[in-house]
Amino acid sequence: MTPIPEAQQLPQSDDLRAVEEVSRARKEILGELGKRIVGQREVIDQLLIALFARGHCLFVGVPGLAKTLLISSLSELLNLSFSRIQFTPDLMPSDITGTDVLQEDTTSGRRFFRFIRGPIFANIVLADEINRTPPKTQAALLQAMQEHRVTAGGGTYELDPPFLVLATQNPIEHEGTYPLPEAQLDRFMFQVDVGYPSEDEEIAIVQQTTSDYQPTLAKVLSPERIQQLQALVPRVPAAEHVVRYAVKICRLSRPDAEGAPQLVRELVSWGAGPRASQYLVLAGKARALLQGRYAVQVEDVRALCRPVLQHRLVRNFRAEADGVDATRIIDHLLEVVKP
Repeated sequence: MTPIPEAQQLPQSDDLRAVEEVSRARKEILGELGKRIVGQREVIDQLLIALFARGHCLFVGVPGLAKTLLISSLSELLNLSFSRIQFTPDLMPSDITGTDVLQEDTTSGRRFFRFIRGPIFANIVLADEINRTPPKTQAALLQAMQEHRVTAGGGTYELDPPFLVLATQNPIEHEGTYPLPEAQLDRFMFQVDVGYPSEDEEIAIVQQTTSDYQPTLAKVLSPERIQQLQALVPRVPAAEHVVRYAVKICRLSRPDAEGAPQLVRELVSWGAGPRASQYLVLAGKARALLQGRYAVQVEDVRALCRPVLQHRLVRNFRAEADGVDATRIIDHLLEVVKP
């Protein structure tokens, strides 16, 4: 195994204490969210990984699974500003970014334009039912998600960090929706599948939501401390064999790649691009930190292949006709690709 350069290793002082702080914060966040959210542990873990890795998430699940409640509760206990945008067919890009408004100075009579900030100017932005608005309006998020800035009304405005876009999408209702372009999907680090709760969890949910139970969430971290801990993630060492494994998984998801499995060649039109490899390693580092470990492992990469890859694989007509979803293809890749 190639040794990790000294410059890439975590120092044995403040950074190591910060790793312990991240692990403690995860336990505290899980405890606080547990006051409002029943179950959904894997969903919450993926959300926290994305938060510390500075990645955006696309939540896919039927209505009523507490996606909005989870996101708003997380912003509350982390002291982060929260904004919800309800995506509708008549939503305009300026409804998201903001617009210039003509105003008049009452003393001098001089007229001038003033930029009124839109709901994108928040730490956590919930893009609710993002596929219900046309691609022109969906594209208003692209610059914000990639560059953390907004261009509107002839000016460019920086977004205050930390900045996270969390979008929701209904997987079963397609009437009046607009599929997200691949360029938009690629900006999301994870596609998080939100499933139905178990029977016991659903009983607990019904008991909790039909009573007067209204828990108060304790504050866990400040926005400033979150930024400091986010900066710690890229400094987590990743051995060369871990990086090679992440790259190999992504490359073999492409049907024209040398050595691609037969299933991929038969069912995939386009595989994952280089951004998927980057996200696998970066998210793996965040996962290691949240679990109190000082280096990313192959198992971290394997655990995150589904949320990172499933929205990046473009299946062909045969796959859709045979009812083969992306998760089956990813599971096959994990079986045949060895570390």
